[in-house]
Amino acid sequence: MNNTLSLRERIAAFQAAYIRCIDTNQLESWPEFFLPQCQYTVTTADNQRDGLAAGLIWANNRAMLQDRISALRHANVYERHSYRHLVGLPFITGEQPATASCETPFMVARIMHDGHTDLYFTGVYHDEFDASGDALLLRSRVVVCDSSRVDTLLAVPL
Repeated sequence: MNNTLSLRERIAAFQAAYIRCIDTNQLESWPEFFLPQCQYTVTTADNQRDGLAAGLIWANNRAMLQDRISALRHANVYERHSYRHLVGLPFITGEQPATASCETPFMVARIMHDGHTDLYFTGVYHDEFDASGDALLLRSRVVVCDSSRVDTLLAVPL
């Protein structure tokens, strides 16, 4: 990564690569956006506000993320669909020499195999990055969904 880029530009480039990985169904590469010891949680704004730790999806290391993708590919049965993410500009909430925190709003459309498209989720990514190397890696991503109504097809990472 070019060291002349600002932290905000580095995070924006990271977010673009992250959502491209999901939206182009390159899910086997998705865990590589995280440190080996990491946190990935999908929860609702209600749960977040009430301090409830349990999420709709919860993983605390890269191996769990890899297992999730393996299960998606080989064990789970769900209706074929794809996502299209739109992300807003990251808002940096903290910065130290080797770490950074930010919030990035998102919208996800779900496209079903028959072409039907719905607004699937809106929310915000609460991210903590390891910024010690050339590439940013996620220490933690808490995906906070605005709605407490969750479709049962939540299988692919957000």
